[in-house]
Amino acid sequence: MPTKINFSTYPRREHFEFFRKFEEPFFGLVVNVDLTKAYAAAKAGGHSFFLYYLHKLAAAVNAIEEFRYRIAGDDIVLHERIDVSATLTRDDNTFGFSLMEFHPDFAVFEQTSKAEIERVRTTPGLFTRKFEVDNLIHFSAIPWVDFTSLSHARSFTFPDSCPKISVGKMTDKDGRKVMPVSVHVHHGLMDGYHVGQFYDILQQRLDE
Repeated sequence: MPTKINFSTYPRREHFEFFRKFEEPFFGLVVNVDLTKAYAAAKAGGHSFFLYYLHKLAAAVNAIEEFRYRIAGDDIVLHERIDVSATLTRDDNTFGFSLMEFHPDFAVFEQTSKAEIERVRTTPGLFTRKFEVDNLIHFSAIPWVDFTSLSHARSFTFPDSCPKISVGKMTDKDGRKVMPVSVHVHHGLMDGYHVGQFYDILQQRLDE
């Protein structure tokens, strides 16, 4: 069960109350990350590079408390674990929403995620399952485009505080493999400092 944040000691209560009233409380950044070491490690181990970097990304999300905050009515709650709801493409170029449960052990994550990928690819429709808990990030890959900015379709009437992370095309630049990573987060729950932490931890994980 998530833990309710105590507003009497929460240092960003005023920030939360201010930004939660915005029609669009999300802000976003795009940063190129270096995949050179991660790509080599994934290929050397015979792993899916998609699942390899996605696990690193999910690990970075789970390492930062603010990325595990969600808005629940008038409260903020802290989840112990954040999973990944990724859009997965099928052979007919439609996509469905998935649920990939995060596990610190990549071997476990890889095994369960492969099963989820196969399930979505053989299940028609957009919503192939129910999402009863919001301990998620919304993830999408756009491997055809080396983008420098990105926006999301959003319903302002639908309560949503899940971070939205997207990646673009991997390219070779100056002898390194790089990929744009877009992060959109609710400003009532975090600031640019916390997004900066995410990018730093993500790069550290990719370089392991």
